[in-house]
Amino acid sequence: MDVAELLEAASLLIPEATATENDITVRDVWEYLVHDEWEVALGLLEELGDSHPLPVMFWETLADAAEQLRLERSAAWCHWRCFEIRHGVIRADLTLRPAAEARRKTPAAGAGVLRPMWNIGHLSATGEPVLHIARLWVEGRPFLEPGGRSSIRLAPLDPSPWQHLEPGQRITMHEDRSVAGTATILGVQPPATAKPSG
Repeated sequence: MDVAELLEAASLLIPEATATENDITVRDVWEYLVHDEWEVALGLLEELGDSHPLPVMFWETLADAAEQLRLERSAAWCHWRCFEIRHGVIRADLTLRPAAEARRKTPAAGAGVLRPMWNIGHLSATGEPVLHIARLWVEGRPFLEPGGRSSIRLAPLDPSPWQHLEPGQRITMHEDRSVAGTATILGVQPPATAKPSG
């Protein structure tokens, strides 16, 4: 499918009554599609997807469209959302240590490239912290500078050890043995495909 067909297919997966906080609806998307303004339509579809739970197929279709348009960050975001639907969402408020106090001297990439280790409270048999790897997405920013603070999303390589996390819990980020940053958990949502227990 070409970009227009992909965007049209994605728009058909959105319930007609869905609207963002700014009252953007699927009808707005169609206005841009009629005029071949695909990048704008893609951006609006991403906003609609972030305001209402939609199936993995929606995000996969948008990722294909973003890749055809060579919009790397949009494609990465759509793939990220596919991961969250399948594995759950972990959001946190992260503060990186200042450059004078940490190994990192340059800004951290914000679009899911960085894969730091995290101390999430597990200990080894000898009492040492067990570190777990999770990709990092900085919300609303292309990067996070040393000493900076931002809301983040985490995509663990193995989501199962992370299921015990709760809002308010503090975890630490490591790029080596030293602490690179501290995060407070804002929320943990199970996978959209998880079946309710009971």
